[in-house]
Amino acid sequence: MSTSNFSIRLARSWRSLNTSNVCNRCLQTRRSVATQASTTSVDPELEELSSLSQTADLTGQVQDFDPVKVAKGRRRQLPPSRYQFRSPKYDRGPLHPHQPLPPSDPASREFVPGPFSTPRLEQGYHSIIAPDFMTMCYQHTPPGFRPLEKGPRLRPWLGDSPYFANRHLRGPRGGDVLRLLRKPVTFRNVPMVERITVHAYVKEALKRGSSHLHVAGMVMQAITNHRVEVHRSRTNEATWGVIKGKPCSLTVDLKGEDMYHFLGKMIDVVLPRIKDWNGVRATTGDNSGNLSFGLNPEVVAGFPEIEVNYDAYPGKMIPGLYITIHTTATCDKDARLLLQQLGIPFYGKIVD
Repeated sequence: MSTSNFSIRLARSWRSLNTSNVCNRCLQTRRSVATQASTTSVDPELEELSSLSQTADLTGQVQDFDPVKVAKGRRRQLPPSRYQFRSPKYDRGPLHPHQPLPPSDPASREFVPGPFSTPRLEQGYHSIIAPDFMTMCYQHTPPGFRPLEKGPRLRPWLGDSPYFANRHLRGPRGGDVLRLLRKPVTFRNVPMVERITVHAYVKEALKRGSSHLHVAGMVMQAITNHRVEVHRSRTNEATWGVIKGKPCSLTVDLKGEDMYHFLGKMIDVVLPRIKDWNGVRATTGDNSGNLSFGLNPEVVAGFPEIEVNYDAYPGKMIPGLYITIHTTATCDKDARLLLQQLGIPFYGKIVD
């Protein structure tokens, strides 16, 4: 029985050695252990010996390899990538050979991904407020219309005095402040909120230590989601108790998504809860489209971030805030109209 089994296995192995290595169905070459062992030809694309089995000295080949020469010898250079250029840490001027990349480039040090969502106030501005503003301020100018020519804004120095030669022109009558020119509102220059500055002057920090300053910084960071900037007094004022070099105020500049979140939170939650509040004075403004108003400590405590965790902030140390809204408008009239559409009320005498 054992001899018969051995003969059968021997016949099968002999048959596998003698069979052709070409399949009858697809006529393609098949590889097997037997065919590889029987063939003696070596594929020219494959290495005869591996690097582990070679015993020859390869020091000469290693010394002859020049990566710079190989790189220059390429017919087509490699495509540029972010690993071939490192954006400089500081901007050393427009004439420096190394210029920083724009913040929109992912290789820039200032690149911030996003935004991944748009605040509700920003969506309302682009979809509702901006078209309405352009409709209300529309001024039709028919073809061939020529506006009246106005006189020069700056006045020359008239007279025979030698001091008038090569002297700067004088400002307008009534003051030296030169207001911005108001251009017709089109779809290209609809006024919008540019940034918001939140400022807090902590006078208790000059007399009672830095505890009030720390609490004010914590409150502002919780409200604005930004790190505050500390300002120190520049001069000594004995009347106000100001000492030179001592921290006395905090500032935060908001832009983009955080600006719209802060503005929407203040308009929808904080301002409507003020009792007997008529709104912001209509006389506010700097004649250039920037409006300012203040909030009492009781009003600041109404922000959601402070109200939810009110016990973490001592009530007597919560500061008042000065809020300045910077817009792209060139006059206070357009800035006031924009903020009225956003939801900020105004009262009193209107000064344009």
